[in-house]
Amino acid sequence: MEQNIQNLPIDVQTSKLLDWLLDRRHCNLKWQNAIKAIREKINTAIQDMPENEEIKQLLSGSYIHYFHCLRIVEILKGTEASSKNIFGRYSSQRMKDWQEIVSLYETDNVYLAEVASLLIRSVSYEGPALRKQLAKAQQLQQELSRREVECQSSAADLRERYYAACKQYGIRGDNVAHELQALVKDLPAVLEKIGKDAAKLEEQIRLYTAFTNFVCDWSEPVLPLLTFVQKSGNTTFYEWRTGTVPTVVERPIAEDACPETLTEGMIDWGDFGKGTDAQGFSSGITVEDGIDWGISLEPNAEDSSAGGIDWGDSEAAPVEIEVVDVGTDCPEGVAKGEDALSILENSQSRSQFIDELMELEVFFTQRLSEMGEEGDVVAMSQFQLAPSVIQSQTSEHIREMLSVVQDLVSRLTSLRMQHLFMIQASPRYVERVSEVLRQKLKQADILVLKGATMAEKRQEALEEQSRLEPRIDLLAGCTRELQKLIEADISKRYHNRPVNLMGVNI
Repeated sequence: MEQNIQNLPIDVQTSKLLDWLLDRRHCNLKWQNAIKAIREKINTAIQDMPENEEIKQLLSGSYIHYFHCLRIVEILKGTEASSKNIFGRYSSQRMKDWQEIVSLYETDNVYLAEVASLLIRSVSYEGPALRKQLAKAQQLQQELSRREVECQSSAADLRERYYAACKQYGIRGDNVAHELQALVKDLPAVLEKIGKDAAKLEEQIRLYTAFTNFVCDWSEPVLPLLTFVQKSGNTTFYEWRTGTVPTVVERPIAEDACPETLTEGMIDWGDFGKGTDAQGFSSGITVEDGIDWGISLEPNAEDSSAGGIDWGDSEAAPVEIEVVDVGTDCPEGVAKGEDALSILENSQSRSQFIDELMELEVFFTQRLSEMGEEGDVVAMSQFQLAPSVIQSQTSEHIREMLSVVQDLVSRLTSLRMQHLFMIQASPRYVERVSEVLRQKLKQADILVLKGATMAEKRQEALEEQSRLEPRIDLLAGCTRELQKLIEADISKRYHNRPVNLMGVNI
């Protein structure tokens, strides 16, 4: 029976180890007071230690407990052997100090209470805290890595959208404002090409006109502007409005070429009015608080006959000034302002041109749909009296004519052309478009910088993990070693019965 009891293990929960030792009177309740005095002696003793590598390792950063002190005494027995007298005692103060510390530890088993407290603290507090920090560092790395990838992906997406938008405008995107302005300069040539291609619509217009006259008995002109452009090309708006070719075309001046604004109501007359001119006349113009038009033109005495000016009648005749507005009030044969623009450049005529193109497109689309359903006798009888130009059409030919119309519509209404027309109408639109596009690149650059910041923080978290892992490994090794020492010490007190400290997990 006794032999069976001797083999029974003693299982102690680590978190309850100190209470277990105190309950069984292995340690004193006031062990902490004794520890304070021991710690003071240890702090004094470590100030004077021999040069020994193992002692340096024992004293480097770890909490010195009873079992460390035992090992230090064993090392000092070798280093302080010369101080041993004939009675087997050591005269070295180092040895005396550490032997005293060991003796104080063994009084009332103070050391056992201390190492039990150290084990509980490592298992219950230090270990979980380090593991929590490690898990946080690992989680932070994953989060930062994810956000870094998101920043890079978003930046790439913004750049892709930037270049896609530039592609829609028909530019490369290296210098948005300059490239857009260059496109506008090429716009007249593009519209001229569309005007020339409109000459291909003769058959489409003839078929639509014949169909309209047959079905509706239409008396008014059909597709007037489209017909005009088909015959005459992309001429000036003046020619379309008046029916005559202008003798002079004065295109509008670009907005950025307007003259500088005069300041403070002053008029700069150049050299006019300063002294006398080449003919010896004095202007006599003064500009003070307004404009004084008292012009004095009297010849010098010596030039009165040879270089004078013949003013005609002695009485001044009234000067008639004709004010001519841009547009319909221009002199005959002179195209100015909007009249000087081509039909496809002028917003009013361009809108009408597109409307008539779409009208033609709708007609051919509807006609193609109807021809697919004209297999019955009723539908065939409806067009028995139609002109031959209508009866001779086939679905394939209608489809071909429709594609020509749709091509012109798409070329005039594409997103790129819409932007070009807006740029032509308002040069400030270039600034707005450039700013919108630049914002995409700015946001992409910001995201790249943000991604770089995420990468730096992720590296910091990785370094933190690299610092924590060795500490956890060291703590786990010290805890397991301390566990074995405590189990062995308790086992001796119970006739070498096996002792198991439960719940030790670092």
